[in-house]
Amino acid sequence: MEVKTAKTAGFCFGVKRAVDEVYRQIEAGGNIYTLGPIIHNDQVVKDLEEKGVRVLNGVEELKEQEKGTLIIRSHGVEKKVYEQIEKMGFSFIDATCPFVKKIHKIVEEESKKGRHIVIIGSSHHPEVEGIIGWAEGSATVIATREEMENFTLKEGEKACIVSQTTFNYNKFQELVEIFEKKGYDGIVVNTICNATEERQTQARKIAGEVDVMIVIGGTHSSNTRKLYEICREECENTYFIQTLSDLKREQIGPAGSVGITAGASTPNNIIEEVQNYVRINF
Repeated sequence: MEVKTAKTAGFCFGVKRAVDEVYRQIEAGGNIYTLGPIIHNDQVVKDLEEKGVRVLNGVEELKEQEKGTLIIRSHGVEKKVYEQIEKMGFSFIDATCPFVKKIHKIVEEESKKGRHIVIIGSSHHPEVEGIIGWAEGSATVIATREEMENFTLKEGEKACIVSQTTFNYNKFQELVEIFEKKGYDGIVVNTICNATEERQTQARKIAGEVDVMIVIGGTHSSNTRKLYEICREECENTYFIQTLSDLKREQIGPAGSVGITAGASTPNNIIEEVQNYVRINF
């Protein structure tokens, strides 16, 4: 059987940077907290918790904790969160992905100029929730064609469009085209990170060349779900799994070729385990 594994599968730069930082802090000792799961991967989060790292669901939970170090995950947070952490007397390490930091800066600067901020992405994703918190004025999150078609600006209002770093590139382009047809005064900044574009492009290509496509990642991972959607468009037999235990023999069956890709929060050892199983058993 031919097995094609995407070269871009697995940890992206921002995720690896954040996870490595947590493990460094574990070695240094002391109480360690992360504001939300450091990444959207249950296996990694479980390993960190077993090593003493506590996941907090919000800044308010810091009040109940002993002093220690709080790590801000790669998704980033609202501007006000930094002030809240310092007021509580906690030290913190900012592991926000540099590409996300860039969006924060754009949103802050353009909103100060009076521009209405339009964020193309999922309103419930932590990265988007953080981005909104850097807008000085009005901001709107748009994820679908219908939402963009219904979007309006006040007379004389200008806009600035940015994107969640892991949004589907083709859908971003589609929504921007709808906005531009409205004739509004606006600037568009493509803030989808290069790694996401490359990952999606490669996943689409491989899925179009194989009989079965396997997408590995956490169920809460936005970028992995988008990879699944992209691959499903090209290959009907596309399966979304978290670990090897989720893969069923009948899903692969008599396939002549299998493609494998993985989200930005998927550790290499899980990808290798799936790849080796397929190579050895089929």
